[in-house]
Amino acid sequence: MQPTIDYTSLLHQCGYRVTPQRQMILDAICEGVGHSNPEEILQRVRARSSAVNQATVYRNLNFLVEIRLVVPCTMGGRSVVYEIAGATPHHHLVCRQCGRISTLAHTSVQPFFAQIAREQNFVVETNHLALFGLCSDCKVRDQNA
Repeated sequence: MQPTIDYTSLLHQCGYRVTPQRQMILDAICEGVGHSNPEEILQRVRARSSAVNQATVYRNLNFLVEIRLVVPCTMGGRSVVYEIAGATPHHHLVCRQCGRISTLAHTSVQPFFAQIAREQNFVVETNHLALFGLCSDCKVRDQNA
């Protein structure tokens, strides 16, 4: 399990209240150690309080994404997954064959975002990008097939 994060301070700094539901949802995301889909988050929250319903989880996930405390990402055919936003953005390489997910540092895509800003006069706000393709192992298997 990941270390506890002081959500109370983070939410208060943004001018928001910390409700028990928000605290449970944030804790449930951390317990996932990485990416968790809404169903997994709901299951973890309900283990603590059966009174929290699906609508509450979805509503609070949307709120936490809006204030950029939580980051959503679509990882292929699966539903949207969530993780706690880190100090610096990071991205993912997703193998469409075996499903392996590798982390890609933001410094790798930052020049691309800067180029878009210059050429298109567009500010990229994405802080969780997933790129799909073949990992090195699957690429070798495809070449040898």
